Amino acid sequence: MQLAPDCPGTSSDQAGKSSACQGCPNQNICASGAAKAPDPAIEEIRQKLTTVKHKILVLSGKGGVGKSTFSAHLSHALASDDSKEVALLDVDICGPSIPKIMGLEGEQVHQSGSGWSPVYVEDNLAVMSIGFLLSSPDDAVIWRGPKKNGMIKQFLRDVDWGEVDYLIVDTPPGTSDEHLSIVQYLSGAGIDGAVIITTPQEVSLQDVRKEIRFCKKVKIPIIGVIENMSGFVCPKCKNTSQIFPPTTGGAQRMCEELNLPLLGSVPLDPRIGRSCDEGKSFLTEVPDSPAAVAYQNIVQSKSSKPQQASLY
Repeated sequence: MQLAPDCPGTSSDQAGKSSACQGCPNQNICASGAAKAPDPAIEEIRQKLTTVKHKILVLSGKGGVGKSTFSAHLSHALASDDSKEVALLDVDICGPSIPKIMGLEGEQVHQSGSGWSPVYVEDNLAVMSIGFLLSSPDDAVIWRGPKKNGMIKQFLRDVDWGEVDYLIVDTPPGTSDEHLSIVQYLSGAGIDGAVIITTPQEVSLQDVRKEIRFCKKVKIPIIGVIENMSGFVCPKCKNTSQIFPPTTGGAQRMCEELNLPLLGSVPLDPRIGRSCDEGKSFLTEVPDSPAAVAYQNIVQSKSSKPQQASLY
């Protein structure tokens, strides 16, 4: 279905009734309510993703807390086990940074008889992003909700993921179109849960609480919370400084109040930013750093303590 630029969307109460609908060949269908029937793509996606064992969303109500960085390094950490097949899907339509972080800028998506082929970082780590469809990394994606939703649907339905153990979905900040779309389209296939990223200060936690309520409203299980940028460990003296002070107790206090697992805390390290800019895995570049150890502990921990959990 070709959508007008100001199309309210088929699920809107204004479908077929707004001024933008005038002259649209689908106006009568939308106005009748027939377009509100369950999207057949949900069943198509369910069938397509039967080969994907686990689907994990990476969320945060706040921008700039390191969701994409965490998604990329979580994918690298999981793929470090050669027996696991890992896929990373970037649904941040307007700000796709995954190609840069994964060292895949300039790569293109190829189409085969079984659908779009993702781009591979390693033999067992596949990536898909709208960034691969742009002619330049500086191109702006200026789309309204329905067109974003259509692209997310296409990623889930038309990409040939193959046999995958973990599908990591990197999302934009907030609780808007992209989040509702991914929840809707994966409703048949099932979502294992969400990992929620925050930083220690209250201005971040305030928005993260909104994201937690979003998860509860749409019935997404919460695997746990990651506190990113949690202090800075000096590489020389090894002392820890709080760059973003946890004035209200940080993620630890929030998790205690909301009865959620704190999966771990990742300290600041300038080398993480450099690795992302260079498209390299920080975990292999500086494997003994406190931040890399924190990442590995988050993935590998099998502790049964109340405030810890595992992604396995």
